[in-house]
Amino acid sequence: MALSTLNSGAEHAREKIVRELQGTRFDISGFIFRFSLIFGLGSGVLILGAVMWDVVGDGSGFLFDRGWEFLTGNASSRANSYGIFEGLRGTFWIGVFVVVFAFPLGVGAAIYLEEYASDSRLTRFIELNIRNLAGVPSVVYGVLGLAIFVRALDGFYPNSIDRHLGSTTAAAGATLAILVLPIVIITASEAIRAVPQSLREGGFGVGATKWEVIRHHVLPYAAPGIFTGTLLSLARALGEAAPLILIGGVLGSLGPKSSLLELEQLGERFTAMPLMITQLAKKPAFIGDWNSATAAAILVLLVVVIAANLIAICLRNHYERKRS
Repeated sequence: MALSTLNSGAEHAREKIVRELQGTRFDISGFIFRFSLIFGLGSGVLILGAVMWDVVGDGSGFLFDRGWEFLTGNASSRANSYGIFEGLRGTFWIGVFVVVFAFPLGVGAAIYLEEYASDSRLTRFIELNIRNLAGVPSVVYGVLGLAIFVRALDGFYPNSIDRHLGSTTAAAGATLAILVLPIVIITASEAIRAVPQSLREGGFGVGATKWEVIRHHVLPYAAPGIFTGTLLSLARALGEAAPLILIGGVLGSLGPKSSLLELEQLGERFTAMPLMITQLAKKPAFIGDWNSATAAAILVLLVVVIAANLIAICLRNHYERKRS
């Protein structure tokens, strides 16, 4: 009885002190911080909403009117017959290059840095430079791709009639794969670093080798973070225009249509959705429906990027459910 009375008295005193502190003191810094966060969030949502409203309003009608013809047609000098198939094809193959080259190399580098490399000055120097490379502007990677993949390939065939021999789909894909490689390494490293050490120790405790621990314990646990980071980096690569312009991407039509899956086009001139949008944006808005065609192309690219993000979210949720 006495103990119960003592506990109730202590609780009453604590509530009284909390009420007095909250009632007599106004947290000005906390209020300013919360207001700044809400203002920043609201401003970003309003700006994004205004841009989306303008794009959807201008492009949805044009896209629904043209429909399949707009998606499967070639570039044209007239807005009412313009098509973006060449841009979709180039964007598809660039994405394939990023997935095939950047993802395995990036995840493999992350596994080595986190699980095998010793904590030495050289390792820390490499990690620091990888983080610095992730912040380099994309136009710099365009110059790198121009020097390595375009000019070097042109140098192998100095007497060729085609003076744009190195400005191919393969060169574009390799350039953007290098662009996102540091981001893939960083995101995969963070995901692997977040794996509890006890999980590794449990694997070693039952006699598993280091590779078996990595394969059966570390990678499944880190898979949600790895997939999310890598697919978001793919979405960034699909929206880049500056590197593609520098390495000689075509801003107009490539000529007769070829199939989406023809491998021969990897060695041919290319264009991509960001390049086609850049070219469409240069057209006079007061002539024809060029403004609506530009908005429709932006909508298509936006759907592609959102689809990549949704796939990343679904994969993350799937592996999180398996992990739990």
